[in-house]
Order: sequence, then structure tokens, then C-alpha cells
Amino acid sequence: MKTRILISLFLLGLFVAAVHAGPANEVLLPVADDPTISYRIMFPAGSEHDPPGKEGLAALTARMLAEGSTKQHRYEEILDLLFPMAGGYQALCSVEAVVISGRIHKDNLAAFQPLLLQAILEPAFRSEDLERIRSDMISYLENTLRYASDEELGKAVLYETMFAGTHYGHIPAGRVKSLKSITINDVRTFYRSNYYYDNCVIGLAGGYDTATLNSLKKGLEQLWHGCYRMPPEIDVGPIDGLHVTIVEKDAPATAISIGARLNVLRGEPDWYPLALANSWFGEHRNSASHLYQVIREVRGLNYGDYSYIEHFANGGELEFPAPNDPRRQQIFEMWIRPVPHAWGHFALRAALRELKQLVDNGLTEEQVKEKRAALSKYVFHFAPTTMDRLGYAMDDEFYGIQGSHIAHYHEAMQGMTRERVNAAVRKHLQYKDLQIVIVTKDAKAFRDALTSDAPSPITYPTPRPVEILKEDEEISKFPLHIRPENVRIISGKTLFE
Repeated sequence: MKTRILISLFLLGLFVAAVHAGPANEVLLPVADDPTISYRIMFPAGSEHDPPGKEGLAALTARMLAEGSTKQHRYEEILDLLFPMAGGYQALCSVEAVVISGRIHKDNLAAFQPLLLQAILEPAFRSEDLERIRSDMISYLENTLRYASDEELGKAVLYETMFAGTHYGHIPAGRVKSLKSITINDVRTFYRSNYYYDNCVIGLAGGYDTATLNSLKKGLEQLWHGCYRMPPEIDVGPIDGLHVTIVEKDAPATAISIGARLNVLRGEPDWYPLALANSWFGEHRNSASHLYQVIREVRGLNYGDYSYIEHFANGGELEFPAPNDPRRQQIFEMWIRPVPHAWGHFALRAALRELKQLVDNGLTEEQVKEKRAALSKYVFHFAPTTMDRLGYAMDDEFYGIQGSHIAHYHEAMQGMTRERVNAAVRKHLQYKDLQIVIVTKDAKAFRDALTSDAPSPITYPTPRPVEILKEDEEISKFPLHIRPENVRIISGKTLFE
């Protein structure tokens, strides 16, 4: 609750700053011996601000700044200018914010910073840039997301299902029809309405000097000044039971995503014990985590199985969570990477059975002790570079965390107790009311198996220990109690249309 109040104050601070015509905040991380300078300029202009029927406008506008022409140079010229500097800038659009980031060696600073400022202050918004970027975004939706990445597809559908009816209810990439309708005037209007100097958070880190900071601020002051629009509340209604969305497509294997609303945010007292429990249960890319051991290591069903208490973008590519995806509402999420179609029902049962055991039984003293010792060191891998540390410092501002989240994480592990961990698990995790998304080939057969609670036995090409076979029998009959009216089948061919 304290974190939510601080986030509200942070957002209110943007409004107050606008009234007084000054920047909301500056996040400065000087590192004297770093020969590079890192920039992160954040605007509260994420996809939650997309107008109805224009889903994807926030992301497209952000990319027009970072991947488009300016009034001084065409985009091709900008690339030619940046190449010998070994530098560049890019835009990341999440639901809450847009971050324009860049990194350059100080020897090339004098040439680089003007280009970065021109991208933010003086975009040309040329039609040819719009068509190029729009085409790329539509291709991502129609080809990559629908056909090339069943895992990302399942996670995208999960979030759209979880947040349906809210401003979180579409992925930042938008929808095909909406993207096709966006005009240059739409982009100009969105830019003019959301990219205020008063709204931005200026992040600068590395071996910069006072002159560099002053020049950056003076440049950004040329943006418009105006009042920040307070974002609407993310009101996700409750669900009753297990609700399943089956995406039918000619998939080579069955991908599963599971989610539930999570009423705890980074910086709140319960977040750190819950993070320890989640790390034990399903830490991303951690082969020692429990879920990974049960489904991947012992049974060899897939490549990996993970769980999350914060949104983790690009999980298929990243080992650690990227900063600057702050959210006022998170979900608990389980990601079961694709398993053979024949074992999809079994894998779902196995995952939910392990979640139930976590909630009902918690962690043992020894498990907490081992994970506490490991996490106190592991957490420092989250931000190994100056650019990463700057990103986390900006997220600290969003969540109202005094000091450093990573430092708090490390300190919290020192005295973490089994009682605190299990109390947080019981309070915030549950297994009865969940949204489940399954990407699979024969949707009707899967639906019938789920709603009938038919056993889902598994076989192996090689012998398994007796204790594993005995547990398999329990898993294959683990009751899910999924009601027929709570299962829907959708075609993967028309998603995000």
C-alpha cells in the first residue's frame, strides 16, 4: 500500500511540476572513471495513453523519434553519422512509459548529444518513416507474434485477457487495424500531447560533467510545457475459478501461460519475501529452481519453466529483467515453455499442482536459508553496467523507493525468515482463480480433456525411477475443476487484428 501511495505521489509530482513549469525529476548517477555517458529520458507516454481505435500509437510515435528523420537529417544520414561514433539511441515503449536511451564514449559526446536532442525535440515525422515503421510493427503482429513465437504469443494473450477492459488491455505493439489507421497527424498530436518537458524524467549516468548535464537540460527545456494527464486506475475485476483461453494454430508444441492478479509492488514490505519464494519456485533461467526441476530436469518435457512477480519482457532473449518497464499493477505469472502436444495437459496439471503445494505448504527452513544466501549475491547481477544501474535508479523514483532497490533486495535477504516468506506467499499467491492461455494444435480435444478432468497419463522413451512414476500417476489425476463455460477457443490467425 505504501508503494502505491508513493507512485500516486510520483505521478502527482509530474502534475505539480507541470504547473510550476519545471522537470518532474532528474536521476543522476555520476561515475568518474566511466569513459562513457548513458542517457535515459523517460516520458509517461506509454501504451495506456493510446486513444481508442489507435492502439499502437504510443509505440509508433516513440519509434518515429528514435528511428525516424529529424528536421536536420534524414534517418539514413543519422545512421551514417552515428556509425563512426559506435553509439546510438533507441526507444522503449511499455504500458506506462517511453524511455529514449543512448550511450556514447565521451570522446564523441560533442557530436552525439545534439543528434539525441534533435531526435526528441525536432522530429520530422516524414511519411516514408511512418510507412517503414508501421510496416515493421504490423509484420511483428501478423508474422512474428502469430506464427513465429508461440511463447510470446501466449504471454501476450494472457496479458490482454488479464487486463481486458482497462488501459493495460492491449500490448504496446497495438493492433493491425489500428496501426493501419494511424496518420502522420495522429503521431504529431500524440507527440504534442504527451512529450512535455514538465513530464520527463532526465536520467544521466557515467563520466559526464556539469556542462553536459546543463546542455542536456537546456535542450530539453525547448519541449512544450503543460499539465500531465493522470493515468486512469487499472481496475481488474475478480474471476471465479480457472478460466482458459485456447489459441488454436498449427503449432509444433503446446505453450502454456498462467496468471493471476498480484496486489504487491516492488518496494512494499511483502515484495522481498515473495521474491525469495518466487526465486525458489521458478526463477527465470535458473535451472536450480523447483518448477524447472519438476517439469524440465526430471521429466524432460521442455526447455524451461519459470514464474514471475513482475512483468518480464523478452524472456526468450534476456537472462535478467530489463529496467524501465514500471507498472502500477503486476501479475503473478507462470511460463511453461512448449511441451509435446501429447503432454500438454499433464504439464498444466504438474505446474498447477506445484503452485498449490507452494501456497499450501510454503518453503522449509533449509530452502529459505539456501535461497537467502544465493539471492543476496545473485541480485547484483541484475544491473552490471552503468546504463542498467541508471535504469534501476529511475524505476526507484517511479516506485518511491528511497535509496536503491537492488541494495534493499540484498539487505532484505540478510534477515529474511521462513515465517515472513510463507506469510507473503499465503497472502499474495493462490491457485483457485487463474487465467490460463494455451497455444496448441487441437483446441477442441484439449478443451474436452480439460472440462472432463480426464486423466492425462504420461509415458517415457526410457525408464524412470519408481518414485517419479508414482508421482506421475498423482499428477495425471490432479483435479482442475474447469467449467465448460470458462473455456474459450480463439483462432491464432486473427489475433491482434
